Amino acid sequence: MAPYRIALIPGDGIGITVTQAALAVAGKALPGRLETVTFPWSCDFYLQTGQMMPQDGIETLRGFDAIYLGAVGWPEKVPDSVSLHGLLLPIRKAFVQYANIRPHRLLPGVEGPLRKGGFDILCIRENTEGEYSGAGGRVHQGTKDEVAVETAIFTRAGVERILRFGFEQARKRSGKLASVTKSNAQKYSMVFWDEVTKEVAADYPDVTVSHYHIDAIAARMVMDPQSLDVVVASNLFGDILTDLGAAIQGGLGFAASANINPDRTAPSMFEPVHGSAPDIAHLGIANPLAAIWSAAMMLEHLGEPEAASRIMAAMETTTARGIGTVPGRDKTDDITHAVLAALD
Repeated sequence: MAPYRIALIPGDGIGITVTQAALAVAGKALPGRLETVTFPWSCDFYLQTGQMMPQDGIETLRGFDAIYLGAVGWPEKVPDSVSLHGLLLPIRKAFVQYANIRPHRLLPGVEGPLRKGGFDILCIRENTEGEYSGAGGRVHQGTKDEVAVETAIFTRAGVERILRFGFEQARKRSGKLASVTKSNAQKYSMVFWDEVTKEVAADYPDVTVSHYHIDAIAARMVMDPQSLDVVVASNLFGDILTDLGAAIQGGLGFAASANINPDRTAPSMFEPVHGSAPDIAHLGIANPLAAIWSAAMMLEHLGEPEAASRIMAAMETTTARGIGTVPGRDKTDDITHAVLAALD
């Protein structure tokens, strides 16, 4: 069978080492089937060239089966607003990766901060518009009369497609979906979201829909996470909830994600969400499990569920032995070698 062509963007800081770990594990789970090309797009690349990726970067990536991103950002070198809008967001938008998927559950042997542990939440975040549309501007900049405007853009097509994606995931799982807004305060965009949710729900009578305000579901994720299954939210609200989800599952070292183009008209992108962590980049203690988990999600998306399941089982075997369960205690290489050994 033909190999899958994977574009690797290790990026900055710990992104480089965790990408190496993820690729090693994915390669062992699917030997001889991954053909990779590495691109040095990063904050260092920006300092050298004045751009986070070349002008033809999007077209270069278009021919790949998937994109794997390590981490991008180094605030001391390049403002986050530059690195984010110069690489990650353009890829998400150009390839219509409108569904950001983040699983939140405790791996065996991992102790989260909550007294409760039996939760399995799948957060689905709208990934291309909403509060992160980039519409707005600043006038009278640098004066006492300065004004900054940030406009959230919600389209019917964008809201409906992410909701339908959420309903489809709920149908495959427990048949429960939680839709998140703040419609009591945001009477245009969020009321609109609620209305579209009710319209789409009519096509999924087998799915039970609950409506939450963002503050209420944040509290529920702490107090009663077991009551939630599939959660769907806008770009900003999904961003906030998934960091909370990472916290209750033990920390960002376990937080995997997928930026999916459900129509498969362009490559999807997979990444751990912990960032580049410049403060520990030189210590060799970054937890690669989020990166490895993201690689498993990539293989599943590519149509290799057996290989993805083997990776997840190897991760669970590793954490059940207490390896990689405490932030900073184990070396990146030691955790990676343990997962590789568990694959045998």
